[in-house]
Amino acid sequence: MKDTLALLGVFAALSVMAVGGGTAVLPEMKSLTVNQYHWLSDDQFGQIYSLGQLAPGPNMLMVSVIGYRVAGYPGALAALIGFFLPAGLIMFFCGRIWDRFADSPWKVAVQRGLAPLTIGLMLAGTWVLAKTVILGPMTALIAVVVTAILLLRHVNPALLIFGGGIASWLLGR
Repeated sequence: MKDTLALLGVFAALSVMAVGGGTAVLPEMKSLTVNQYHWLSDDQFGQIYSLGQLAPGPNMLMVSVIGYRVAGYPGALAALIGFFLPAGLIMFFCGRIWDRFADSPWKVAVQRGLAPLTIGLMLAGTWVLAKTVILGPMTALIAVVVTAILLLRHVNPALLIFGGGIASWLLGR
């Protein structure tokens, strides 16, 4: 029960910090789940994130896997509720207010102020994941190739994750 409540608290706090999406809180999520609470190892966090990218639906459903790993089904439910309910409620109420101020100059100022913040948080999330999964020259090369493909072509990222896994397995032999 203690772990279930801790999961609820951790993911509720992450929920309200997820400006721009779940990727924005990945560094803090990793810090809390790996370093502070020791619920996961670095490798497990990277694997769970990869699984979240491959699974259909929102990639942040990965929080349910973390919750399940920590406290079974109650933990999975606590992580899901903690991560999605607070942000959902905030967005519901903010959305209702936001539309009322469509012509207000402060609305544009808030949007312009949040854009760099969101980009910075997402880049920090990418950096934390890269440090976790890039383990040597081979995985660095795979990361560079995947990044180049994503920048130059419109390719389903799940296919690239799958292809990167196969390449890593074949080259790792």
